[in-house]
Amino acid sequence: MGALADAAGRPAGGSAAAAAAPGAACATDLSGCAHCGLPVAPALVEADAERQFCCAGCRTVWSVIHEHGLDRYYGLRDDSGARARPARVLGRSYAAFDDPAFLERYARPVPGGLYAIELYLEGVHCAACVWLVERVPRVVPGAVEVRLDIGRSRALATWDPAVVPLSRVAEALDALGYPPHPFRGVKARDMARQADRAMLIRIGVAGALAMNAMGIAFALYGGIRHGMEPEFAALFRWASLLIAIPAVLYPGGVFLRGAWAAIRTRTLHMDVPIAIGLVAAFAASAANTIRGTGSVYFESLTALVFLLLVGRFLQTRQQRGAADATELLSSLAPSTARRIEAGADGTPVVREVPLEALVPGARVEVRAGDTVPADGVVRAGHSELDLSLLTGESRPVGAGPGDAVHAGTVNLSGRLEVEVERAGEETRVGRLMQLVEEHARRRAPIVQLADRISGWFVVAVLVLAAVTGAIWWRIDPDRAVENVVALLIVTCPCALGLATPLAVSASIGRASRIGLLIKGADVIERLARPGRFWLDKTGTLTEGRVALVRTAGDPAALRLAAALEAHSAHPVARAFAGHASGDVAADRGPAAAGTPSLPRAEEVVETRGAGIAGLVAGRRVSVGSLAFLGAPLPAGPLADAVDAALADGLTPLVVSIDRAPAAVAALGDPLRADAPGALERLRAAGWEIGILSGDHPAVVGAVARRLAIAPGLAKGGVRPEEKLRVVAEEAAHGRVAMAGDGVNDAAALAAATVGIGVHGGAEAALAAADVYSARPGVAPLADLVDGARRTMGVIRRNLVFSLLYNLAGVGLAMAGLLDPIGAAILMPLSSLTVTVSSYRARTFDSAAPAREPRP
Repeated sequence: MGALADAAGRPAGGSAAAAAAPGAACATDLSGCAHCGLPVAPALVEADAERQFCCAGCRTVWSVIHEHGLDRYYGLRDDSGARARPARVLGRSYAAFDDPAFLERYARPVPGGLYAIELYLEGVHCAACVWLVERVPRVVPGAVEVRLDIGRSRALATWDPAVVPLSRVAEALDALGYPPHPFRGVKARDMARQADRAMLIRIGVAGALAMNAMGIAFALYGGIRHGMEPEFAALFRWASLLIAIPAVLYPGGVFLRGAWAAIRTRTLHMDVPIAIGLVAAFAASAANTIRGTGSVYFESLTALVFLLLVGRFLQTRQQRGAADATELLSSLAPSTARRIEAGADGTPVVREVPLEALVPGARVEVRAGDTVPADGVVRAGHSELDLSLLTGESRPVGAGPGDAVHAGTVNLSGRLEVEVERAGEETRVGRLMQLVEEHARRRAPIVQLADRISGWFVVAVLVLAAVTGAIWWRIDPDRAVENVVALLIVTCPCALGLATPLAVSASIGRASRIGLLIKGADVIERLARPGRFWLDKTGTLTEGRVALVRTAGDPAALRLAAALEAHSAHPVARAFAGHASGDVAADRGPAAAGTPSLPRAEEVVETRGAGIAGLVAGRRVSVGSLAFLGAPLPAGPLADAVDAALADGLTPLVVSIDRAPAAVAALGDPLRADAPGALERLRAAGWEIGILSGDHPAVVGAVARRLAIAPGLAKGGVRPEEKLRVVAEEAAHGRVAMAGDGVNDAAALAAATVGIGVHGGAEAALAAADVYSARPGVAPLADLVDGARRTMGVIRRNLVFSLLYNLAGVGLAMAGLLDPIGAAILMPLSSLTVTVSSYRARTFDSAAPAREPRP
């Protein structure tokens, strides 16, 4: 009501300060623009209009705000003290935003049939802008959510394409005075660099002023011991005051503005006690300088500003580095590329350049063993690529001229020349990292708890500071200010504020080094407490390939069968070839006919879906199902082996020599060697294990028996929709983790409390998951749970330490045993201790490599 009454009583957003804004035209209408409050040129004044506008943009924005009941914006803007500025409205149709190519490049699907896009917005300048931008869903039905990062002018817009096109959302943002542009990441980096440069300048100025103030203080201290004429003492005091004024207002203005913003928004944080300490020390010193008596603290004050700024800069850089998705991208793609250029004589030369130098149309060389640096098309050369990162394809895929390749994939053999189409953040892996960054913005409940503790802690510190000042004012007024300043500084809750985010960011970094990519801080907290853990079977608990699990009968017959199968490209043939060569991976493709270590096969005839037969070393050999043999097996060891294989969910094949059964080979998807031990670790952590698989229930049951999983928790023949239903229903009442690797698992992964995409998984599964394991096997899942529990232990340790440190600091300051300089030194030391505690903690520790070793 206050904002509406204000708008009714005067032109909305107008103010005396705005009317006197510099640069305004001389001949103007003094009533001011109804939107921005700036003067209106006489040519634009409408005599009979109730409201005047300085430009068409302001008229458009005011109309939209008023039409949709968003008038509170003006009150919020005036309260924030933002400088008046006219609205900039482009009036574009933004039809290009609906182009499929545009959406493919910049937008991404999110659960619920929605899409999300990151946009850079012009005109964002105050907290009221955040409020207004995030009300766009009230303006455009179908716009689900808009979240604005004011520091980077970056908005994440989520919309329902079935209800509204993206162009309508963009037009609404434009009509509110925030023209949108697709975000490419460059502006964010530029803003970060500018902020760093500005902070370094402040630190340099603060350091220079502190050194001069210290030099003058030495002269004053010498005068105290050896005597100094009063006029020189007064000169040095006034010189110190003149040095302290710019130190407090320019470098120290960071803390003053932060404190004022906190008070205005009623969200107390660590800048408040710092600002009070700075102002108190300056005011007391200035008063004593004017009176010519008492102590001055200008050298402590300027040194304090310098030390605080250095600590703030290091903290900001550390937090930015921990959360920066660019670091995640660099772990998947190289930082440099070999660009092919024309030499002075016209011959091609290869030059190594930064990844940022690649532009569409450039040609790069990718040698064997290199990671492809950008998305593009092969123009020359033939090779095989490891695509497991993006597609989940476990076997190498051939690539030749005309084939598309993607950043982050690994060239395994020959040299390739690739023409760049997309680089950096615009590649497929870059978009995946943008998804990671979005999830990383989520705040875990324990982070929010630490924030609430910090707010109450600031209130307690202010009360203690008042008590300290009152007590010491009676004892020694000169020391009262010093002790209050020391208390306010030493109890700055920096360590408390860093306790959780640093522990989480350090753990996420450690997890990434052992092949576990965690997409958000909240994931760690959710994994630290147990619940139901569902696992897909194929590719998660098993290796996801056909192999000879066990054999029975004559080993010589199996050798002859392998020689026969060497002439086939069927997966069964690869299993036999792998068994014969001792390569359990069996992923090298079919053995070549005539391999020296095997007899030569002739007259080979393969019957699709049944078996294969031929002559090997002069003997008639056939391999196939019982139906292919045409007769039942007689009772005996071979028949028992067939029955045992069927009972275990395996596929039995019979090898006959000269039409007589000689051996049995049981084929199946082998259980991962680390599965039993890993599941025992999960059970020890309190998790209840179950299987959700689309495979045959008999096969799932056999795997469950081998892994000691209860029959009621072994669900086979489950369709993707049923997986989603089971996980969603259980997640509504408790904690549910889900691990899978296929597109059929993606919906369940998204619905789970924590979704885990395993090594070799499809891109859809990786995008839906909260965690991606780049290591094969089930052991990484146990490592993940154990690491999450240890991380929560580190967080609790950090919180306890920071609280104990602050209690000790309060005691020392109130007792008069700590001066402001000592407090300024101790404060960053506390943060350093929390940092060391977080980054030295063995949360995620393993000798396992992040990638499988390559031959």
